[in-house]
Amino acid sequence: MIKPWPLRPAIPGGFTLDDFTHDTTTNTVTCPNGVTRPITASGAVTFGANCRGCPLRERCTTATDGRTLRLGPHHALQRAHRLRAQLPEHLESYRRHRPMVERSIAWLTRGNRRVPHRGVVKNNAWLHTRVAALNLRRLLTLGLHLNHDRWALATV
Repeated sequence: MIKPWPLRPAIPGGFTLDDFTHDTTTNTVTCPNGVTRPITASGAVTFGANCRGCPLRERCTTATDGRTLRLGPHHALQRAHRLRAQLPEHLESYRRHRPMVERSIAWLTRGNRRVPHRGVVKNNAWLHTRVAALNLRRLLTLGLHLNHDRWALATV
């Protein structure tokens, strides 16, 4: 679970990429003012002269040539992820699991800013052993126990 990178508007308090409507069937983008432009093969959308006289221009762009957007190959997936990240159930899950992940990374790096051995192979083995020990420690905290010759986690 990774928090999506926040979008920065071109102008503080202005429109972000998510304020533009992306139509995948017609391969076009519509601006907040309702102007629709096609997406080029490279993923660029240029509004150009359509921005002249636009009532929303001061919230959109300061460029003399009008607003230009760049849509990457994974734009639809990123947009869906940003929308999903705003849902209350995702926020609750993120707040519940993030501290555990951050704590594990802190345990792993504490006192270990430098590797203890010479050579990649020995340090790789040391790191894998340390990670395995931290994982075992975490599993024991979660209630790992032996149940009829099998390992099991405590159920809540």
